[in-house]
Amino acid sequence: MRSKDKISYFYDGDVGSVYFGPNHPMKPHRLCMTHHLILAYGLHSKMEVYRPHKAYPIEMAQFHSPDYVEFLQRINPENQNLFPNEMARYNLGEDCPVFEDLFEFCQIYAGGTIDAARRLNNKLCDIAINWAGGLHHAKKCDASGFCYINDLVLGILELLKHHPRVLYIDIDVHHGDGVEEAFYFTDRVMTVSFHKFGDKFFPGTGDVKEIGEREGKFYAINVPLKDGIDDSSFNRLFRTIISKVVEIYQPGAIVLQCGADSLARDRLGCFNLSIDGHAECVKFVKKFNLPLLVTGGGGYTKENVARCWTVETGILLDTELPNEIPENDYIKYFAPDFSLKIPGGHIENLNTKSYISSIKVQILENLRYIQHAPSVQMQEVPPDFYIPDFDEDEQNPDERVDQRSRDKQVQRDDEYFDGDNDNDAS
Repeated sequence: MRSKDKISYFYDGDVGSVYFGPNHPMKPHRLCMTHHLILAYGLHSKMEVYRPHKAYPIEMAQFHSPDYVEFLQRINPENQNLFPNEMARYNLGEDCPVFEDLFEFCQIYAGGTIDAARRLNNKLCDIAINWAGGLHHAKKCDASGFCYINDLVLGILELLKHHPRVLYIDIDVHHGDGVEEAFYFTDRVMTVSFHKFGDKFFPGTGDVKEIGEREGKFYAINVPLKDGIDDSSFNRLFRTIISKVVEIYQPGAIVLQCGADSLARDRLGCFNLSIDGHAECVKFVKKFNLPLLVTGGGGYTKENVARCWTVETGILLDTELPNEIPENDYIKYFAPDFSLKIPGGHIENLNTKSYISSIKVQILENLRYIQHAPSVQMQEVPPDFYIPDFDEDEQNPDERVDQRSRDKQVQRDDEYFDGDNDNDAS
């Protein structure tokens, strides 16, 4: 057991100021609410807080096609009408609208997950958190399900430079299809997704029979659930499957996508999970004491998203939080009871014991085909694409800092971090 986990947390206030549009369920403002709740509980003082670098197009192109990345860079609300063919080809429009500062938004959330992976790789932390990340639907050549750049795939590719095997776990109510698809043919990443399946629920994939192909056969695990699953059923299934996966696969690192739309009363969700039930998954994964990259994901009842990710930040820091929400800039959103925890829901649970048992049996049976963890002949580690101008870990604060470096460390007036300087990040 490690004595005390070192945690890196990534946040840029600009990520919460973008606007998908008046009737769009995705509200990045939930990230500001989460951050301010984390500040109000004083959790920032127990972590290293970094503003991530903005991912470069060449970094995004480690997974995405360069023409798609280039189009995202070029498109804006004023010129989108000039490119009807490209808009259709890249699936931009209703679900994935073009809005002001779209590309910068992608750069920030993707940069956070890439930076998180690099800090883990360099053993500068044990756990890295990027609540702005977790956009798991984006594909190599197109946007999907409110997701444009797949930061999770980029983070996993980064972790694969140092780890022969990476485990990806997804507890969003929607199937983690973009991540699964990216690694469907390899045994170096095992993807495990717990999600609602059936009734034409988006994205329509994630059947228990989808298990990977070629070298990746049996390395994609899908746990398809019906409406109304509750804490006890979900947690029992989660613990059984994940403990067996870790035992057999022996990953070097874990990426955990904590989509909060699996919570009860989510605007787009249909599960009955309480915040405690959702957070129990985080607590369980943390106990493996493996390098852990934690991201956000879906979540469309924004005050509950902020509650959930704050509680889970507390869990990663081994800090119990009082249930009464402290004064903060967004306190009015938590009325009328101003409490941190929310209970489970009351949707009828259509996941019968026999259904859950049959899913569990099929998954454990498939895991038996993996005799042992696949070994990888590791080559020389490829370099990071992003080389910072200075290393904040080695910099002497008493030395003079040149103006360019000072400019890089300027923080916005509406952001608050402890310490003399915001850790402007690599």
